Amino acid sequence: MTQIRQQDFIDSIEDALQFISYYHPLDYVKAVEQAYEKEQSQAAKDAMAQILINSRMSAEGKRPLCQDTGIVTCFVKIGMQVSWDKTDMTVQQMVDEGTRRAYLNPDNPLRASIVADPAGARKNTKDNTPAVVHIDMVPGDKIEVMIAAKGGGSENKSKMVMLNPSDDIAEWVVKTLPTMGAGWCPPGMLGIGIGGTAEKAAVLAKESLMDPVDIQELMARGAETTEEKLRLDIFKKVNDLGIGAQGLGGLTTVVDVKIKSLPTHAASKPVAMIPNCAATRHAHFTLDGSGPSELKAPKLEDWPKVTWEVGENTRRVNLDTVTKEDILDWKVGETVLLSGKMLTGRDAAHKRIQTMLDNGEGLPEGVDLTNRFIYYVGPVDAVGDEVVGPAGPTTATRMDKFTDMMLEKTGLIGMIGKAERGPATVDSIAKHKAVYLMAVGGAAYLVSKAIKKSRVVAFEELGMEAIYEFEVEDMPVTVAVDSTGANAHQTGPAIWKAKIEELEAELSR
Repeated sequence: MTQIRQQDFIDSIEDALQFISYYHPLDYVKAVEQAYEKEQSQAAKDAMAQILINSRMSAEGKRPLCQDTGIVTCFVKIGMQVSWDKTDMTVQQMVDEGTRRAYLNPDNPLRASIVADPAGARKNTKDNTPAVVHIDMVPGDKIEVMIAAKGGGSENKSKMVMLNPSDDIAEWVVKTLPTMGAGWCPPGMLGIGIGGTAEKAAVLAKESLMDPVDIQELMARGAETTEEKLRLDIFKKVNDLGIGAQGLGGLTTVVDVKIKSLPTHAASKPVAMIPNCAATRHAHFTLDGSGPSELKAPKLEDWPKVTWEVGENTRRVNLDTVTKEDILDWKVGETVLLSGKMLTGRDAAHKRIQTMLDNGEGLPEGVDLTNRFIYYVGPVDAVGDEVVGPAGPTTATRMDKFTDMMLEKTGLIGMIGKAERGPATVDSIAKHKAVYLMAVGGAAYLVSKAIKKSRVVAFEELGMEAIYEFEVEDMPVTVAVDSTGANAHQTGPAIWKAKIEELEAELSR
């Protein structure tokens, strides 16, 4: 019988969550590097360069890879021969205590994103608890823990279906993936759970994402099982879609496909698909009674020496003087460097603005959006001499239902976020001759370095969802929707899907 100290377990959870907030798993870094080297789409290559640069910067600075520091998911496998030195806390409570300490760490505070009363008030719990904990009793005298921090942008793209037994799983994945948009920040991984029951398939899919990236090794040795054959089939077919990094079109959409399965009812075929984003974060450790776990920090030389240079045709824009007429000649796919003042705002701020306008109150004091740009972001708190913590973009589609109102009633001329906009929003952008700019999801620490000043101007009680004013210098973005309604998230994947078909046709000749 092995005795595990409660404090060792809590300390290990805390340390693991801090560790994964700034260290990418190296297998993911190497996979993105490999994809970067072979990428032929310049937009996708630039996006992956920023992801890799951000990854190294986060490792050096020990600050979050992404401003969305995630909802904690923890798989705890407890050996049947394990006992605890104390019994005053459940495993759930111990995981929550470790989570609380990790997210409130003064040296590297992590953004609290969990809200209670999800169908009602949605009030932030302030410490990112509770975690989602899955507990299994297994043979042995040790405790194995797999812990991850999953961002909302990728978690929201999870899909589940009850297929007929004769249905083709790969066909469903290929049909479904384009409907997920780019809010899950590709290039990432797909976790697929098959069998069991509906809820078990989802747990299997999430657990599969804890496995290491090894698709290239599998391709080299060849598939031996049904699951391995399906992994390779889905991997090729998904990348052949041409969605590419950040959905801008390119050769690599996923760097791996993971599958876990269980026996299921003869009449059923439950399938769940959960993507992991460019901020893939997970760690594994074992407790054997000898003390807390010690995760080995990777070496900085393990990161590729990737650079990203501003192109000759890059447009530089002064946000303090830009007008609606100025943005009319910006073209989709163009790289823009922003300098000057912008406002921020995401879900809660937009909803409150809408209520105020509907009530005839006007905009909150200190908020003037005339000829201004708004950045969809919820930053991490600053530490030390930082102006702001990691401040990457949030998924823009969540603001779609507010966009027509904002463009029509506030004088707003541009928006900055990540991923695509819906068809009605693209139409609204074209109608109002506005623009939508895309920052790279998964490059939050890199983006924060372009922010030179930051202050809260409204809704301070909303925390990270308050309206800030940022003063930026050379913040890199891409024109994703221009004033004519041209849309990079439609044209890019379509072009690269056709190019991939042409490349494969040439190889087969």
